[in-house]
Amino acid sequence: MSAGLNLAQQEAVNYLHGPCLVLAGAGSGKTRVITHKIGRLIQAGLEAKRIAAITFTNKAAAEMRERAKQLVGREAKEVLICTFHALGVRMMRQDGAALGLKPQFSILDTDDVTSILKDAGGTTDAATARQWQWAISSWKNQGLNAAQAEAQAKDDLERTTARIMARYEERLTAYQSVDFDDLIGLPLKLLRDHAEVRDKWQQQLGHVLVDEYQDTNATQYELLKLLVGERGRFTAVGDDDQSIYGWRGATLDNLKKLPQDYPTLKVVKLEQNYRSTSAILRAANNVIGPNPKLFPKTLFSELGEGEPVRIVDCDHEEHEAERTVARIQSIRANGLGKDWKDFAVLYRANHQARVFEQALRKAQIPYKVSGGQSFFDRAEIRDLCAWLRLWVNNDDDPAFLRSVTTPKRGIGHQTLQSLGTFASKYKLSLFEALFSSSLGSVLPARAVGSLHEFGRYVNDLEFRARHTEGAESARAFLLEWLKDIAYEKHLYDGEDSEKVAAARWTNVLEFCDWMAQRCGGEIDDTAGVSLTSEKKNLLEVAQTIALLSTISEREKDQNVVTLSTLHAAKGLEWPHVVLAGCVEGLLPFKPEDEGGKPVSEEFAQRLQEERRLMYVGITRAQRSLAVSYSKRRKKGREMVPAMPSRFIAEMALEKTTTKEDPREKLKALRAEFAKKATETAAAAAATGNG
Repeated sequence: MSAGLNLAQQEAVNYLHGPCLVLAGAGSGKTRVITHKIGRLIQAGLEAKRIAAITFTNKAAAEMRERAKQLVGREAKEVLICTFHALGVRMMRQDGAALGLKPQFSILDTDDVTSILKDAGGTTDAATARQWQWAISSWKNQGLNAAQAEAQAKDDLERTTARIMARYEERLTAYQSVDFDDLIGLPLKLLRDHAEVRDKWQQQLGHVLVDEYQDTNATQYELLKLLVGERGRFTAVGDDDQSIYGWRGATLDNLKKLPQDYPTLKVVKLEQNYRSTSAILRAANNVIGPNPKLFPKTLFSELGEGEPVRIVDCDHEEHEAERTVARIQSIRANGLGKDWKDFAVLYRANHQARVFEQALRKAQIPYKVSGGQSFFDRAEIRDLCAWLRLWVNNDDDPAFLRSVTTPKRGIGHQTLQSLGTFASKYKLSLFEALFSSSLGSVLPARAVGSLHEFGRYVNDLEFRARHTEGAESARAFLLEWLKDIAYEKHLYDGEDSEKVAAARWTNVLEFCDWMAQRCGGEIDDTAGVSLTSEKKNLLEVAQTIALLSTISEREKDQNVVTLSTLHAAKGLEWPHVVLAGCVEGLLPFKPEDEGGKPVSEEFAQRLQEERRLMYVGITRAQRSLAVSYSKRRKKGREMVPAMPSRFIAEMALEKTTTKEDPREKLKALRAEFAKKATETAAAAAATGNG
């Protein structure tokens, strides 16, 4: 199992009997190490079904599953390869009853949470509700409940938010629903408070591998500890230099705690980079140098020196976009990058994409903006998912309200308000309340009749979905249902533009195909709820829906330039990268009110994370890297002077070789081509005359 691995990789793969931390520098082959270690564990006699590999994204899980399959064959199907959240779902579906949850609980998305919080806090303002949402999420990631959050509140705002959190928690219990943070917090509570469940899971999992360990938060670390028990049979793979999610609760304390909690921890460093040239890695090592080190390491490459890293200084942001386009054209004209997909432009914040989009469109260069709207965020897909959630869990009130009003079916706001008041009074879900014999005392007979008709229809759909298996049956069932509720007509009625309505209907059909493929076992289930490729019924597939964030990996095959934020680019690579907008205030990001203040401990911490973000950006590049900045930038409606990012100086590049003007280079190339063409024509003419 160690063919083609370097010595450090072999050491990590062959260490099987205790806790192991693999410090995998950027591009050092960490996925390779994880998949080879899965193979090695199976070879050493551990049953495949007792191995779990936990990642942070569905995409990473799908890639790891594919690579494990290539390496160990059919047995890879048995390995539990999924995200932390998918593992949480699996645990709660199996053992959530101990916490009072039904197996078919619903997983709420961000929009549902916002609307429940608006209700719980008595506001109509979404922005206020979202601030509560951030605070509650942060508390949950620290492992705090509402009472604990209120006890440690610093001011009135935090106290109020903690009280709203208590009302929010009550509503989730009533709806038999959980939010994304609960998918980590509740399994942790389950293992902590129920010894028999804890023993079962520790017996079930003989070895746990965790990818991107530096991105774990406090709750995820506690969950991992309870899963692996005192024996500590785990392999954590991560890189402290790529920890860029502090704002999301990820903490480097988890790396500090490992050697303390597991004194026999074996630490293996992977420092050989297989992605970038030496020139690029030197810049990366120099930038990350000033950060304090938990485990010092220096990346090196055997891919040669390569092109020098270029610094491109520009007059303003439009100029920066023009120069970026000229650089892409020049590299292609030189024959160094043949496909558009060889190029990426990376920046700190989403709003920076606009000028690059304009410049690429003007030059007729195809592109995509990565990290744009996810397929599952589109209104039409959320509508359908609400119906599916209601089939799975009738107590899911947010799904009930969306389904009963989309498309409209003559059940008005007043009726739903009365139903809601009635349901709250008798502590019922809206769906249960709808069939209550005393509902007629608060609603007219006609309204009760409409509600009953809706309830019977949902029950009928649920029954049929449970008995619909295989791709063709599922596709036919979904299309018949959409016809029944006249969903296509609903889309066309709601849009002024027929073109927009048609595009939305195409998304709906694609969603139906995607669901059908999962019912037919044509796609491995990235939600980790079922890893076999057997046929599943439509209700089983519907249960996994909230965990899936991408409809497919279609983007991989697009031959387009990528525009992406640095956060969204993590884990990816391109032959040619432009790191744009490297100015003080943006990278490193500095809030306006911090100008001129003495450096606080908090800012020093944030600066370290921004430096890691720069390091992540630099190490995305394989063959060439340009770092660009503008001397003036737009702030509101005015142009203000801009300073190059301090990170440019920290890269410590050779000044003489790095300044370049791609437009001059392109002009010279064109002149060279023109000269050659003239010489060829002259030679041809001379031959003809001879």
